[in-house]
Amino acid sequence: MNMSTESIVVILLVGIVAGWLAGKIVRGTGFGLVGDLLVGIAGAFVASWLFPRFGIQLGTGIVSAVIYSALGAVILLLVVSLIRGRGRL
Repeated sequence: MNMSTESIVVILLVGIVAGWLAGKIVRGTGFGLVGDLLVGIAGAFVASWLFPRFGIQLGTGIVSAVIYSALGAVILLLVVSLIRGRGRL
């Protein structure tokens, strides 16, 4: 897979926004800016794998990428909080 510099920058920016949104939605489980960036990027991968399996299509473009990533990051944060035992859904 060959990625351009611009696409990597977009992925990082979307990851930051998605991780920040997920940290706000799932309060108390945020990991700071760097952690939120990583959770947002991982959330993008989780969402891109999970949502098509369930037939969920939100559209195209940067807004849908942020929504996908944020939802995936929320799912990851909820799973991490359940594993840590810090809270309940």
